[in-house]
Amino acid sequence: MTRRLFYTDHCVLPLPPEHKFPIGKYRMLRELLVKDGFFTLEEAPLAHTATIVLAHDAEYVEAFLQGTLSAGSVRRIGFPWSPGLVRRTLASVGSTLAATREAVATGWGGTLAGGTHHAFAAEGSGFCVFNDIAVAARWVHRERCLQRGRVAVIDLDVHQGDGTADIFRGDASVMTLSVHCKNNFPLRKQQSSLDVELDAGVGDEEYLRVLEAVLPRVWEFGPEFVFYQSGVDGLASDRLGRLRLSHAGLMERDRMMMRGVR
Repeated sequence: MTRRLFYTDHCVLPLPPEHKFPIGKYRMLRELLVKDGFFTLEEAPLAHTATIVLAHDAEYVEAFLQGTLSAGSVRRIGFPWSPGLVRRTLASVGSTLAATREAVATGWGGTLAGGTHHAFAAEGSGFCVFNDIAVAARWVHRERCLQRGRVAVIDLDVHQGDGTADIFRGDASVMTLSVHCKNNFPLRKQQSSLDVELDAGVGDEEYLRVLEAVLPRVWEFGPEFVFYQSGVDGLASDRLGRLRLSHAGLMERDRMMMRGVR
């Protein structure tokens, strides 16, 4: 069976030429995967407001959609507001929701975008407007897709999933794990269910040893649904990531994850 992946680069995000966010990476990744032929690539649908407010403050959602956020709020997000940003943001959440529905139906789903883990319930931050994984997790609960309702969010991006941690703080049905570089954005960390902070310069051997020790604690929680944020900014080639991981190291990381959820 050919697996489906959802993408968002059909919704163009107009950015100034000098903007530091590498928006072209999403199109490049999709084109590489199309050449591989292992997946069916599909355009992500736009998420509906009624679903987004499952995890976000309704006034914040409306202000973003209408372009009435304060200048400070827009500055914290890091993207200039535009109708294109609205469509791209809705597609980003929509892609994760589509992948979630696919996982409920088949056991696995994936998206090339999303992972906007710096978005809090009532504000955006760090190039993140809405927290797609938080919205999708709330959707899983609303639709009663699980018998016991236990969800795990495993965030292996080089930055802490601070928005995700804050949204699910005190929610016993969701376990959040963040393994991240200590000396990196965000400067003010939030408290996940389980945080593992790594020093700058950590390489494959130590990183994989940490994962081997910490992942069993997630499986002990007994999640019926796992959201995996598989960040690649821990690569040594990422000038802002500050870790020293290799492609082989990330591949082994992903294998460890897949073995755990089977």
